Amino acid sequence: MAARTPVGNLLREWRQRRRKSQLALACDADISTRHLSFIETGRALPSREMVLHLAERLEVPLRERNILLTAAGYAPSFEARPLDDPSLRAARDVVDRILAGHEPFPALAVDTHWTLLAANRALAPLLGGVDASLLKPPVNVMRLALHPHGLAPRIANLSEWRAHLLARLEHQIEVTADAFLIELRDELRGYPTPIGVGARAAARDSEAARVAIPFKLRSERGVLSFLSTTTVFGTPIDVTLQELALEAFFPADAETAALLREGAS
Repeated sequence: MAARTPVGNLLREWRQRRRKSQLALACDADISTRHLSFIETGRALPSREMVLHLAERLEVPLRERNILLTAAGYAPSFEARPLDDPSLRAARDVVDRILAGHEPFPALAVDTHWTLLAANRALAPLLGGVDASLLKPPVNVMRLALHPHGLAPRIANLSEWRAHLLARLEHQIEVTADAFLIELRDELRGYPTPIGVGARAAARDSEAARVAIPFKLRSERGVLSFLSTTTVFGTPIDVTLQELALEAFFPADAETAALLREGAS
């Protein structure tokens, strides 16, 4: 559907999504407003270089840049390969080393749709009680966390963590306009809304919550409290690598760190 839309229409949509006027984008791209107007209205067909130039100024994701190129009649420039493709072996080795090096604390790799691509050994013990259907590949991490038969019943501060994840999803949608993410957001919003008033107050008053929203998971050994960080490749030239994110969970308190180290040993 998107490939059949004129490239000018797509560029205009991206410009409006980035809240830029024609004048602002023309200045950023060092072209005349008249020329940009002609491109957007279809009176001028941009060159391949101009499509990529405007996409760069609009910070269009690589996957969508391929769509822009196709709409303009050019071949895509950016490859999209699975992470286990032999040509990405070096990148996969880096990912595996980072995940393994984070043990005994959990870490995982996901794509732009929150599909689980890889995880270290510390993640599996935290998934006890999760319905088997949610663990069948492809595993969606958002669904795994918030589904009533997933981790949600064991998340001590579900209200805060749910709001945090939905906010991240909303930001992704704003940046990418990805149809899959829009459907995923609507699905997650349809799950039962947690009451969690007591947990919300406790999380808000905690030391960890003053730094970031903690992820608090009930386990057989007590409540495990984590702070999460996200790592991405800085200058990717491949769709897969641009959409790859490493989610690492650090213990938010000494008790959690001790419990995880004991479990690993």
